[in-house]
Amino acid sequence: MSRPYPFTALVGQDSLRLALLLNAVSPAVGGVLVRGEKGTAKSTAVRALSALLPAVAVVPGCRFSCDPASPDPSCPDGPHEAGTGTERPARMVELPVGASEDRLVGALDIERALAEGVKAFEPGLLADAHRGILYVDEVNLLHDHLVDLLLDAAAMGASYVEREGVSVRHASKFLLVGTMNPEEGELRPQLLDRFGLTVEVAASREPEQRVEVVRRRLAYDDDPAAFAARWAGEEAAVRQRIVAARALLPSVRLGDGALKQIAATCAAFEVDGMRADIVMARTATALAAWAGRTDVLAEDVRQAALLALPHRRRRNPFDAPGLDEDKLDETLEQFSGDDADGDDDPDPDGPGGGGGQPAPDSGPQGDGGDAAQPEAGEGGQPQASGGQEQSAVRAAEPFRTRVLSVPGIGEGAAGRRSRARTEHGRTTGARRPQGALTKLHLAATVQAAAPHQRARGRSGPGLVVRRDDLRQATREGREGNLVLFVVDASGSMAARQRMSAVKGAVLSLLLDAYQRRDKVGLVTFRGAAAEVALPPTSSVDAAAVRLESLPTGGRTPLAAGLLKAHEVLRVERLRDPARRPLVVVVTDGRATGGPEPLLLASRAAGLFAAEGVASVVVDCESGPVRLGLAGKLAGELGGTAVTLDELRADSIAGLVKGIQSRRAA
Repeated sequence: MSRPYPFTALVGQDSLRLALLLNAVSPAVGGVLVRGEKGTAKSTAVRALSALLPAVAVVPGCRFSCDPASPDPSCPDGPHEAGTGTERPARMVELPVGASEDRLVGALDIERALAEGVKAFEPGLLADAHRGILYVDEVNLLHDHLVDLLLDAAAMGASYVEREGVSVRHASKFLLVGTMNPEEGELRPQLLDRFGLTVEVAASREPEQRVEVVRRRLAYDDDPAAFAARWAGEEAAVRQRIVAARALLPSVRLGDGALKQIAATCAAFEVDGMRADIVMARTATALAAWAGRTDVLAEDVRQAALLALPHRRRRNPFDAPGLDEDKLDETLEQFSGDDADGDDDPDPDGPGGGGGQPAPDSGPQGDGGDAAQPEAGEGGQPQASGGQEQSAVRAAEPFRTRVLSVPGIGEGAAGRRSRARTEHGRTTGARRPQGALTKLHLAATVQAAAPHQRARGRSGPGLVVRRDDLRQATREGREGNLVLFVVDASGSMAARQRMSAVKGAVLSLLLDAYQRRDKVGLVTFRGAAAEVALPPTSSVDAAAVRLESLPTGGRTPLAAGLLKAHEVLRVERLRDPARRPLVVVVTDGRATGGPEPLLLASRAAGLFAAEGVASVVVDCESGPVRLGLAGKLAGELGGTAVTLDELRADSIAGLVKGIQSRRAA
């Protein structure tokens, strides 16, 4: 087994390192979500932490890591008598993004359960992670049903497995650590709130620090054992400090002044619920223990806020995480008290401050530079051709949209938009299992076994079941789709109030795509050509940024926009053939520039109709005189047209039925 990279050999990123250490001191803090660009040692830092955790005492032979001092009375391997156990290292269990439900929660032997009434249970990752770390890399890409199981286990401290009336329960208390690249999509709010702390990481822009990162990494790759030995002393010191902080933690006093500051801060930043207050209190207490103190000071509260609140203050998925530190300082000063006053305390940002930051010499291998500001991208670059350029306008306030779905039944990635055959959902039938049985169809299994009972020598009340009798339940649920936006940014759309409404509508559809777990893409057309402002991605945040910086002006090359969208779909079909597309064209239907622009647009639209691509045209035409060109375009696409007003969820009924009836015709 390869040695993990030493935690104390990591370079920079003090906030990441501190957040991980605070959870090692007090697992009740609730875990860490590490957000950042690729190549910033997120996974390296998490794996390095596991080697620092103190060993845990377990009941010998128990597959569920019961504590010998207080064994779980409902442990499937129990009952256990309280007594002396054995010690083993704390585990770090990694949950793959593509893991099955049975791999996560465990599996029952259905055949033995039916035929013998025996609860033959094989533990899953939730059992392995009990009293340790459950690490999810790319947690934002985790399937929804696995997220639901994680939330249930994290909330109850236990995992339940049920199969056709046979149930098993076991304890599952773990430190949840997740890493993610925000460019690949955001987390559901329920899971985001479950992480106690969050940290943003980025690669350093300091050449000297980058040189040290490379130097240490090359030394580790050349000889991991020798490199680990070089840092053994520092590792032992941090491990001893964790043990000492754990011992001191019950003695730390969280006074009324600190509690008032915590409550005032959470109220000032308008976070939802009370979990933020509780997490801040636990974090501030852990910070004091890590610093070797028994009193919580004002700088502990401040540091706790910086770690516990950024991901909770987001009012919608497009808000950037973070806190206004000036507002934070004003709130803390306003509610400062005798036992929460940091005037005479060490510098909160220094090595000996309230957070007890590790020495600046060591830190995550990634680095500690500031994150680069997102660029406007292709959609924000001015074009020289096709008419006068107009600057970008802000989007109008988003609204809840009607559900747009793809007709038929697909087999794409799990989501919440269109009907699909999935592993989860309502049961629609049964079939012979292909591979391991995951969802038993009890009635079909009994029906298959019943005719053979006499031939199998059945003499008692029990049913004689053979493996060939087992039937897999077929289920129907929802899938996520590729929603490709084709947005007209030409001069005919350039009236500022009109374009603001158009952007607000697209932003509303992006918000809907986020909630339904879709991939999104953005094609814009104006001037003389079309461009892919954003290739298909799971990050609706990126699409919102490109949309916000989108300028307008010039002619209307509608045909070019449709052809560009058709090419994007062709390439994406090769990459992800199971994900069905939904094309949303946002235009007034006009086409200008070149010979016979409307005819060319009609021919381009025919490509979508011939391939059966589901499409919706959002008609942006306004004014007393309407040409109806958007409606005609929708007919040529084989889709349907809706106005901006009709796009609202509370405007009219039957929009999806309209799409489906048009496709059926």
